[in-house]
Order: sequence, then structure tokens, then C-alpha cells
Amino acid sequence: MSLWHLALKSLWNRRLSVGLTVFAIAVSVALLLAVERVRVESKTSFAQTVSGVDLIVGARGGGSQLLLYSVFRLGEATGNFSWSSFELVRSHPKVAWAIPVSLGDSHRGYRVLATDNSYFKHYHYGENQALKFISTKSPDGFTGLFDVVLGSDVARKLGYKTGDKIVLSHGIAENALSDHADKPFMVTGILLPTGTPVDRTVHITLAGMEALHVDWQNGAPPLGAGISADAAQQLNLAPTTITAALVGLKSRLAVFNLQRGINTYNKEPLMAILPGVALAELWQSFALMEKILLLVSACVAVAGLLGLMAVMLTSLNERRRELAILRAVGARPRHVFGLLLMESGLVGIAGALAGLLIFHAALLGLNPWLASEFGLFMPLRMPGASEGLVLVAVISAAFVTGLLPALRAYRNLLSDGLSPRL
Repeated sequence: MSLWHLALKSLWNRRLSVGLTVFAIAVSVALLLAVERVRVESKTSFAQTVSGVDLIVGARGGGSQLLLYSVFRLGEATGNFSWSSFELVRSHPKVAWAIPVSLGDSHRGYRVLATDNSYFKHYHYGENQALKFISTKSPDGFTGLFDVVLGSDVARKLGYKTGDKIVLSHGIAENALSDHADKPFMVTGILLPTGTPVDRTVHITLAGMEALHVDWQNGAPPLGAGISADAAQQLNLAPTTITAALVGLKSRLAVFNLQRGINTYNKEPLMAILPGVALAELWQSFALMEKILLLVSACVAVAGLLGLMAVMLTSLNERRRELAILRAVGARPRHVFGLLLMESGLVGIAGALAGLLIFHAALLGLNPWLASEFGLFMPLRMPGASEGLVLVAVISAAFVTGLLPALRAYRNLLSDGLSPRL
């Protein structure tokens, strides 16, 4: 009988304690794989929040802050810049398209973004995927002044459908004190889920944003009746300022030249950032949390492997007679050493495979919830390089863990006889 068969039979003979050890290792492996997959997919999703945008233009300030409020709808804008400057950028011969963005209001805790139909045409995410509609009255986006297009999360969580009317609130607080009740918007489109901040955004027209505040003075609502929605439609509602602009170039070779030109524009303090560079810099701020998650998972894995070592060391006294009989029938000390090492390795392999199975089963069950609640898409696929490294590391550590019991058994065999020690 080979050592492999002997190791398998020995493990089966102690299947209860071995099974518990395998389960402990499997849970730790599943946790490690989950953290690693979340880390990789989150980083990929984060880097692909916006795709195909060569420059983001805004009022001069911090690059990360410009990225946060223009792409992630987080925080307050440092300031607006003039519509004339935006038109100058958009008309530049090296610019293929430019999307104007204005922020400021909200709806039940969701940020309102004012833009035009170029947003639905040119805004891409992930692997250059375009925005698509679940339902819409117009495939181009907006058709009227008070049209609103909802991100998928907004529509799903608030129960909206096309044709519904909604009232926007002034400011970005979830419980805003001032509502624009005199100018309701109608839902004309709902976007497909993207796994990006687009899902949590309420999109309106630039003119609609101007109409909301046309009769406001110094950030305060009118004291009287104000200008009605019907009357607002007769006004000139061309924007005077916007918050940011997403710019696509005809050739990426021109990106640094145009960025320098915008940053040194002397008529208005502007800045242009490269979204890919800004995203990479912003991700670095999450590096500590990423390392802490990996450390916690590694500690869980180490605890499982220490449990394996404890089980094997505890069983050595019970197996002294068994090992001595093996010596008596011709097994050499190195054979016994190899047997215990194989047992430890087999437990590690079983734990790693069971952990992989638990991880994929959990992923299959939790995928819809992760996508809807966190916008995190983790498709079932073969383990990547980093996940494969985790599995190899756990299996290798299991073999290493078996060294101490194997060495101890090797030493005991030199002095033990056939009589068991009580």
C-alpha cells in the first residue's frame, strides 16, 4: 500500500476531527478569496467608473475633489465656471465632444445632475459601455424642459416608473427644508444598471436646473408665488455657469497640450485633470483599508492552519502504537515522516478546494444582492492569478504546518517500542 493510500485511510479513520479542521480551513480560504475578489473587482470597477473621457474640466482646486464631485457625485464643488469658457473648450479643434455637468440639488438623498443629451450619447463606463435605457419616452434622453431620467437604483428603491412626477429639493441634504414643489419633473427615462454612480443619480436638463432657481434670490426661495412652471418655459434659460465638463478628444496625443492650455487659461481659473491618473491617486487613499482586510483574512487562515497543527499534535500520543507497528512491519522513520506530512497536505488541499466551493456557492447566491445594493458585479469565473496564489499559499502552509508533528513523530520513533505509553 502506498503512502498516499495509507494517509487517506488514516484520515478517514479520524474523519470527525479531520472534517472539523477541513471546515475551519475552508471557511478561512473562502474568506480570503472573497476579500481578494472584492478587492480586485472593486479596484476594476472603481477604475472603470468613467470610460473614454480624456479630461475633466472644472474650477481650479483639488484634482481628487473635482473627480469626486463630477464623477462620484460626492462632496461639494469648489465652484462653478462660466458657460462661455465651456463653449470655448467644446469648440476647440482638438475636442471631439464635451459634456456639461451642473450639480446642486437632490431628491430624497440622491444627487441631481443637470446636463444635456450629449451625456447619454458620449458617457461610457466599464469596457467602453454606453448608457442604455430600461424604459424611455425618447431614446435620445431629454425632450422637454422638465424631463428627468433616473438611475436604476433611484427608480428601483423609490418605486418610480416612466410618467411619474417627482419634486426636487434645494441642496443636497437628505431631509432638505426647501422643495421646488412649484416645478415638478416628469420621469421620461430609466437607465439600465451600470454599477457606477450613474445608478444613484437623478438627471435633469441644464435649462431645468435654471428654471428651478430662476426666481430665487441669494439662495432663498421667492417670498411670493414666484414664477410658475408654465411661465418658466417662456424664459431664456440658457445656463450662465456649470460645475464641470467631461471632455473627449479626437486624438489622445493632444491631451497634455490641451490640459496645459486649460490650466494656464488667464481669463478664468480653470483646471483639467486626467481621470485615469486621478482615479489611481484616489484609490491609493484606500490602500490602508485594503491591507487591513487582507491582514484580517490572513489571520483567519493562520488560525485554521494552527488548528490543523493542534489536531495533529494532539493525535500523536494516540497514534504512537499505530506508528510503532508501522515501524515493526518495515516502515522507516522517513516513511512515517512522509505519511504525516502527506496527511497535513491532504487536509490543506481538501480545505482549499472546499473553501473554493463555498466561495463560489456564496457568490452565486449573493451576486444579485451585491449588484443591487453596492453596484458590485462579481461574475463566476475561474480563479485569477491572485486567487490561485492564495490557494497555493494555503496548501503550501498546510504542508509546512505538518512539519512539526512529523518531526516530533520522527524523534519519538527512535525511542518508542510496541508498548503504548499511558
